[in-house]
Amino acid sequence: MGKSRRMVSMGLAGAALALAFAPAVPAQADGGHTQARPHATPHWELKDTGTDARFRGLAAVNRDAAWVAGSKGTVLRTSDGGDHWRNVSPTGAGELEFRDIEAFDSRRAVVLAIGEGDASRVFRTDDGGATWTESFRNPDPKAFYDCLTFFDTRHGLAMSDPVDGKYRILSTRDGGRSWDVLPGDGMPAAQEGEAGFAASGQCLVSSGSRDVWLATGGGARARVLHSSDRGLTWRATDAPVPAGDPARGVFGLAFRDRTHGIAVGGDYRADQASPRASATTRDGGRTWTQSAEPVPAYRSGVTWLPHSRTSALAVGPTGTDLTLDAGRTWRSVDTGSYDTADCTHDGACWASGEKGRVARLER
Repeated sequence: MGKSRRMVSMGLAGAALALAFAPAVPAQADGGHTQARPHATPHWELKDTGTDARFRGLAAVNRDAAWVAGSKGTVLRTSDGGDHWRNVSPTGAGELEFRDIEAFDSRRAVVLAIGEGDASRVFRTDDGGATWTESFRNPDPKAFYDCLTFFDTRHGLAMSDPVDGKYRILSTRDGGRSWDVLPGDGMPAAQEGEAGFAASGQCLVSSGSRDVWLATGGGARARVLHSSDRGLTWRATDAPVPAGDPARGVFGLAFRDRTHGIAVGGDYRADQASPRASATTRDGGRTWTQSAEPVPAYRSGVTWLPHSRTSALAVGPTGTDLTLDAGRTWRSVDTGSYDTADCTHDGACWASGEKGRVARLER
């Protein structure tokens, strides 16, 4: 569900996707000449959403069902693989900016609006978006919430940019129906200028029942913070991606279990290069290693292919990249613009982004 990554075995769906993305292999032809035997090529198939909203929030449920959330207070839901989309936006939310959505299934979801002060809000639906209940409205003008994640259908967290020098964490124990601010005693101090990026709904991600990671940028060093107790205590580690500027840092995280993770980011400005914009960890974020062949440009979203131990996709405004070795090397496979991506246990992958763009991976 959502951004939690509990994919620990190489299943048939993941293997098929990875194989299809691999280069064509030579085949012996008549007369001794060789010909390329192409694989069926996976590709993003755009789905007509009927809107020009920018969807930075995405929650893929399965091959048929997905939710997207974005600008102008827009929330859409599909139950037929993207052939039709229902506008299920909360009433009166037209001025809000939705940047993250977590779905438990095709009926239950929690969506986060970002912004300073009371622009940061959380809504929950239990009836497929027919009705929404506002469960949190930020009362602190110094707080700005960026992302949320759930460990299961009851326990979840949301994170705000630093308030009085520390990231602020909200916690829910009832599936997002109510929220409490956690004590800040276990949170390390933020760097000057450091914050989270509400670019893809992946600046706060979880895996398993207790582990959660928080991505940062804007400071002198890009960092990833890890908690193994549902947000009570945190440990910060530097990540080797571009930093030292408000536009640079880690924008998206994905963990396939509690130890193996990928970080992507860079500099989101279109006129700035983003070398070294991806990194990996094999110890739960205690250390991060720069990719030997990193993503070629700024990337805001990343997701593991279904049930794969080694394959993942990264997306950004200039394209999609694939890794077949758990993030050590990447190659471009698409040039379309997407902000975020999410895969499901039944083998489906979805992506969303600007100008109403939503796509499902087909092969």
